[in-house]
Amino acid sequence: MLDKFISYLQFEKRYSEHTVIAYTNDLSQFISFAELVSITEFSSLSPAFLRSWIVELIENGCTNKSVNRKLASLRTFYKWLRKEGLATTNPLLKLKGPKSEKRLPSFAKESELQESKLSVYFSDDFNGLRDELMVEIFYQTGIRLSELIHLKDVNVSKDSIKVLGKRNKERIIPIMPALFKKINTYRNLRNNTCGPTPTLFVLQNGNILYPAFVYRKINQYLGSATQLDKKSPHVLRHTFATHMLNRGAGLETLKDLLGHANLAATQIYTHNSFAQLTKVYSQAHPRGK
Repeated sequence: MLDKFISYLQFEKRYSEHTVIAYTNDLSQFISFAELVSITEFSSLSPAFLRSWIVELIENGCTNKSVNRKLASLRTFYKWLRKEGLATTNPLLKLKGPKSEKRLPSFAKESELQESKLSVYFSDDFNGLRDELMVEIFYQTGIRLSELIHLKDVNVSKDSIKVLGKRNKERIIPIMPALFKKINTYRNLRNNTCGPTPTLFVLQNGNILYPAFVYRKINQYLGSATQLDKKSPHVLRHTFATHMLNRGAGLETLKDLLGHANLAATQIYTHNSFAQLTKVYSQAHPRGK
């Protein structure tokens, strides 16, 4: 039922693999709930029926954020149905999702990611060098997990990396000489281990990395080095953004580095920066305490 729509997401909208999987799961879950057999049955669904789905999701422990993501998947699907002439109405037009709770991004402390502390967690072999470099690139560039996995070797130069982000939008992120030196050290060992490869990062057998592998490695490191509850590659992206703002980077600059489409997505990090300003103020001002 969804094959044609999924192809539309992949080849026309050029959504990432992660996004396509999320859309597929969300829509499959809804189809199961609504007991739909044919794609034409979507036209007969009412806003009241959709509200009952929202209620069931919440009662089953789904967070407001997750509910709104599922509704976003369904909205995109209905737009496609109308575009294809498979539906004449959209019951979601006047339907609002639950108010999303605002959560500040989790991030590591600067002291927890000091370079002198980093090396003790990694071995000196190929796997250890690769894993350490993954952490460094996440932290020093703020790239996403999928961007790291598909980072082309030819797109890494002595002073920058070229990243292919969401919607196939390219951006260039500067890197420092010390990081490039680590990259070259890893490259040499990789080439001796499994030969040159199209992507910078690979498994020891030369195969491309996969998301669960990278997530597990980063989770393991952050679990050893930090006191964080959340431990994922995205936490290192949050950490990159927060530390940049705390040290004076502007929002526009950070937006470009992170590959955000607009400032609204970047502004969430100002909350963490304000918390840092409050801490400094309370320590520095005579009346701060």
